[in-house]
Amino acid sequence: MRPTPMDWARRRRQERDTRRIEAAGARALSRLDHLGPSWHVVDWPRTEMTESSMLDLDYRSRDERAGFLAIGPSGLFAVTVADHGRSRVLIAGDVVQINGKRPAYVSEARRDAKRAAKALSNAVGLTIPVTPVLTFVGSGVISVYGLPKECLVATHRELDRLLVAGGNRISAATAEKLSRVAQSPSTWLNAPYRSAADYRWYEEGRTAADKAAGRR
Repeated sequence: MRPTPMDWARRRRQERDTRRIEAAGARALSRLDHLGPSWHVVDWPRTEMTESSMLDLDYRSRDERAGFLAIGPSGLFAVTVADHGRSRVLIAGDVVQINGKRPAYVSEARRDAKRAAKALSNAVGLTIPVTPVLTFVGSGVISVYGLPKECLVATHRELDRLLVAGGNRISAATAEKLSRVAQSPSTWLNAPYRSAADYRWYEEGRTAADKAAGRR
């Protein structure tokens, strides 16, 4: 059947929104290019993934915001990208206000990080913490009257500095292994428990007891 004018307009709007989301994600990703080979960026399904959704090549276009996992010496971060364009952004704790609306960006970022941590922990057999990061892409002014708890916030221009600010918490080898786990589709399909014995998190001949205590 020939699409109606309403169907055509809706499809064009969805295509435009998809391009805008992809452009916002690309601008945020561009800040991570010079972090070096010890950092890995993984495109992961931010929505619940099933066997049927894996066959749907367009499942990412249904996300309202871009997002990716950043894995490096500072740890694991679930980055949620929000495109605010030229609009002014007001941030007061967990409240984000744009054009009079209050989108649930902070709670969504926390939810994504929690889901990523659960999936990675189940796949590895160890507790894998994932830090939520909310990144704003746009030229509008951002006014902050208090940052949210347990969620990092930055503009896309500050994203690289924010990620490395935590110092070295894991080795480059561990970051590389975790990135391979995150890239596996089975990780996001609630795969059966995989024993931690399948992964070697320390160098040959070393154990967790040999690891030097970190300074606080």
